Formats: sequence, structure tokens, C-alpha cells
Amino acid sequence: MDLFDREDKRPAQAGPLADRMRPRTIDEYAGQRHLVGEGRFLSRVIERGEPTSMILWGPPGTGKTTLARIIAEASKAEFVEFSAVLSGVKEIRDVVKAAVENLRRGKRTVLFVDEIHRFNKSQQDAFLHSVEDGTITLIGATTENPSFEVNPPLLSRCKVLVLEALPPNAVKNLLERALSDKERGLGKVNAEIDAGVLEFIAGASQGDARSALNTLETAFAITAPDVSGSKRLTMETATEAMQKKALLYDKAGEEHYNVISAFIKSMRGSDPDAALYWLARMVEAGEDPLFIARRMIIFASEDIGNADPRALSVALSVKDAVHFVGMPEGFIPLAQGVTYLASAPKSNASYTAYLAALEDVRTEGALPAPLHIRNAPTALMKDLGYSKGYRYPHSYKDAVTDQEYLPDKLKGKTYYTPTGRGYEKDIAQMLERLKEKKKEG
Repeated sequence: MDLFDREDKRPAQAGPLADRMRPRTIDEYAGQRHLVGEGRFLSRVIERGEPTSMILWGPPGTGKTTLARIIAEASKAEFVEFSAVLSGVKEIRDVVKAAVENLRRGKRTVLFVDEIHRFNKSQQDAFLHSVEDGTITLIGATTENPSFEVNPPLLSRCKVLVLEALPPNAVKNLLERALSDKERGLGKVNAEIDAGVLEFIAGASQGDARSALNTLETAFAITAPDVSGSKRLTMETATEAMQKKALLYDKAGEEHYNVISAFIKSMRGSDPDAALYWLARMVEAGEDPLFIARRMIIFASEDIGNADPRALSVALSVKDAVHFVGMPEGFIPLAQGVTYLASAPKSNASYTAYLAALEDVRTEGALPAPLHIRNAPTALMKDLGYSKGYRYPHSYKDAVTDQEYLPDKLKGKTYYTPTGRGYEKDIAQMLERLKEKKKEG
């Protein structure tokens, strides 16, 4: 049998549901619009039918293998699937040899290497020349950062594309398609799905389409038909299939807002234990971790502020870490950030100061800036008194002058009143010293 003679002769209903429902065209493909949307990189590659060597980096179940198959099909190339776990240098050389013969027949070869990060240096080096001269088009898939796991020479010959975990709505669409597809899916089975079941499976799968489809198939397998031959999928069945408790957490409904409110208020109340509980509730229910991180960033400024200026840096670092690491490990930086923010001294002084200033803006309108702090880029503006009398603070002792910066109508107004908590205690003392120095003139 020829190395490339891999035509799938199985009937449509053979194999796991996740494999049967694998998209065959780019139109069936879910998610990754930043790569396959109109005019995007992979859309152009597929449209032209000219594949290029690349590394697909992303979480499990996001369609890396499927994309490689679609690219190969669009370019009418032979598709060879290779496992870095099971194969070595000898197998690589066999593939390259067969690819050379393919080229002589005018046929390209797309070599897909799953878990390419598991290849050692010598195995990765075995690809270099063939990728360089175009004998094979290499498409590697990895869940690990290729910057650390793929040799620089091979990495420089491949374009790295980052795949994202599928959003719950995209996973739900895949499940609905599997339920309605009579050829490859479960459409031939009379089924009734209880409310919330598909949403639970989609959320609990954490963006992994394969996991979601496997759960759906398992739920069908363990559900006995009624006397009419129909199957009813309940939340209890889905929970058993997923081996995960279905938490009350409708991300589009009231419970979503109840839980996020409890989360924020627990941190505001300096209770790290309660905050961790609500964090775990959200993570386990499949909440978008970046949504949680965004709320933490807002909290760091609104409720901690200058009482601990480091809090905002911590929250931003959590966001970056979660985005970089992904789930499920992303809960680790989230937990670190939550415990820090909940334990930090609290102040909403900067937040309330802005609201007070905003009230004056809305009440008083656009008050003119004092002449001495206006910009004066032209001679006419200087003649009109713009910037006249401005005192450059760095030219004065302690970089302090008693000049006014607010509009005349608001002269002497105070918006920001630091608390005596955390670092704001130091800020309050510093502002008091500055006020005294301004009085000294």
C-alpha cells in the first residue's frame, strides 16, 4: 500500500462523533475568525490553494488538525498525518522519500505533525532541508509555546498561527449541528434536549469542541430510549457524561450578574476566601477567564486605587498571564490576583474624585483654561496673553508654585481627598506638605 493511500473508506456513521463531525470545508469550520474570516491569512491560503509551512499553536479541540486537512484538500495535496509521539527520524525520512516521488508526479505533500513540540532536536532537524526546498509543506500542531519548544531553524521556516479556545456559542452551534446531521451526526435519533443542557456542555468543555462532542455522544449512549424509541437528554445525564457538576450559572441571565456581583463585593469587603469561592464558581461554570480578569482590572482602580498602586499592575499581569497560559491552568494566576486584590487596602478616592470633577464639567460646561497655562504656539496667541505669567515648576524650589490650574470659576476646588489607608496615607501627607509650600508662595 502506498504511503499516501489513506482514503477514508469507513461508513459515515463509523468512528467517534467528534471525528465524524470534523468540518470538511472552511464554511463548516467554527471559530478562529481572525485566521479564516474574509480576507484573513488562512482564507487567502485556502482560496489560492498554495499552502505554506506553518505551526498551529492553540488549546486542544480548537481545530488544528481540521485546518491542516482543509488546507491540504484546497491545494489538492496529499495529506500525511504524523504523530510526534509515535514516530522517529526513520519514519520522517520515509515520508520525505515518498514526497519526492509525489513531486515527480506533480503532486504536493502536506505533512501534518501533531504535537510537534514532542520531537527532539534531531527529529526536528530532519525536516529542515525538505521544508526549505519545498519537498514537503509542514503543518505542525502544538499546545505549547513554539518559541520554547520548536527549534529556531525550523521555526524560522514556518509561520506561527495562534488559535483561540472556541467561544461557548461556537461550541453550542457545533452541538446543534451534530444533533441535526442525519448523515454524520445524531440526526437519525429522535431526541428531546432539556433546556440548558447544550449550554452546560458548551461551557464546561472550556472551548474544546472535541470534548463537547464526546460528551454529547456519551450522554446519548447512556440514555435509554422510551417506548417510542425517543431519547431525552437531561441535565443529570449531561452531568454524568461530563463527569462535572452542572452549576447554576446562566452567563446570559440573572445568575451571571449575581455571581459576578458577589465576587466583586467579596473583594471589596476584603474577604479573599469568599472571593475565591465565587471565582471557582465562575471558572467551573465555563465563564470567560478574560471577562473575570477585566473585572479585576476595573476593581483594582475603582476600589483599591492609590491605597495600593501596585494592585493595578497585579491585575494587568493576571490578564496577560491568563491570556498567555490559557485554561485550565489560567485559574492559577486568577487565584493569585484575587487573593492579592481582596487583601489589599481599599480606597475609592480617585474614582469618586473623577465623578465629582465630571459633575462640574456637566454642570458648568466647557470653562476656559486660565491664560497662563494655555498653549501659545503662535505670535498672535502670545500677544493675546496665552502662556503669559506661567511659572515652570522645575525652576522653583521643590518644583512647587502657588499658581492656579483650574478655571477661575472653580478656583480652590478639591476633588481628590486621599484616605488614611495604605499608600494613600503617604499621598495625603505629601499633598498637605505641598499645600503648605504653595501658601509660602
